[in-house]
Amino acid sequence: MFISVGKRSLLSNIVVSQIEKTIRSKALLPGAKLPSELVLCQQFGVSRTAVREALRTLSARGLITIMKGKGIFVQNISSETVTDPIYLYLEMQHKRSYVLDVVHARQIIEPPIAASAAFHHTEEDAEKLKKDQYDLVHSDGDYEELSRLDMLFHLDIAKASENSIIPLILEPIHRLIPQIKSSVYATVVDAKQSAVEWHEKILTAILQRDAEGARNAMIRHLEIAEQHTEQMLQNQPSTEKN
Repeated sequence: MFISVGKRSLLSNIVVSQIEKTIRSKALLPGAKLPSELVLCQQFGVSRTAVREALRTLSARGLITIMKGKGIFVQNISSETVTDPIYLYLEMQHKRSYVLDVVHARQIIEPPIAASAAFHHTEEDAEKLKKDQYDLVHSDGDYEELSRLDMLFHLDIAKASENSIIPLILEPIHRLIPQIKSSVYATVVDAKQSAVEWHEKILTAILQRDAEGARNAMIRHLEIAEQHTEQMLQNQPSTEKN
């Protein structure tokens, strides 16, 4: 399956490149079992150390999974495989000062997504969005649950755009939000009422396939979200704002 890489430097990188190329070309499909470490050493003509280092790299990239006692398998790629590293980067690179950056990013990205959802949503998408709205309206859960339901509505709008790239762009940003939204719900008295009201307006426009109405409702919704976020930050001790 694989060819010897010879006596070159950085052998593990060459092993990584060949295996990754094979997976990307779909010569090895998700769930397929790779040869054992010993066989890989023989096929590539490298040491077990080089093979193990290569496998660790491929595993870290989410391309393979190593199951002790069972073997090495091509990983089933999911949206989490793609978005987890982005979310980790965002989480590690920012402190509380990222809060308004998140809101401003959403103001740029989400209005056209809502417009696209109005054009392209399916009946299944519509039912999911209606359920999201119902669940938010009738939720008597804590602030974390309200935050989760709030963000689920927005992510399902992204999915309703019927563009497979859009949720991958939005999801890492939204995964930064639960703590922010929980604090907003805890601080701003009418935050839930406002979310319910504007989600309803956005939903109505989407269901009517009113793209401009959905866009404008999302713009106003996120302007209010910015105001609520600023209010929440003002009510926090100064040490928590940075």
